[in-house]
Amino acid sequence: METTTEKNIATFTHLSSLTQYFIPFGNYIFPIVLWSTKKEESEFVDHHGKQVLNFQLSLLLYSLLLIMIAVPAFLISVFRDTSFETLVNHHDITLSNFNFENNIGALTVGLICVLIFGLLKVAEFFLIIYASIKTSNGEKYKYPITIPFIK
Repeated sequence: METTTEKNIATFTHLSSLTQYFIPFGNYIFPIVLWSTKKEESEFVDHHGKQVLNFQLSLLLYSLLLIMIAVPAFLISVFRDTSFETLVNHHDITLSNFNFENNIGALTVGLICVLIFGLLKVAEFFLIIYASIKTSNGEKYKYPITIPFIK
């Protein structure tokens, strides 16, 4: 049976990943600090600390993949009709000949990636809150779509 202290530390480990909205990389720093303080003493805190970090690392990987798809899709659609020589030698590039019909595929892929990224961030917020509630009730919670980097 988990003690109140263990439940509180595990809950705050989940909630500490919300610091990403105020402090850069807070979603990694604070969970690591909280997890490392009690991971040797409590199996409950160890489980939840690993879950938080695996979830945050998984989201980082998914976000990087979406960026790696979206950015080239947008760049290809914008610079499709511009020659390489114009990009290198001219400092005043005008995009007056942009045609949506020829670029609809790349723009659609890019917009879908941006939409998925937005949905991922909204889901992340609510999943963190849900995991915190489950943890404060003494339940072991496992995030969906998480890659187990730390076992």
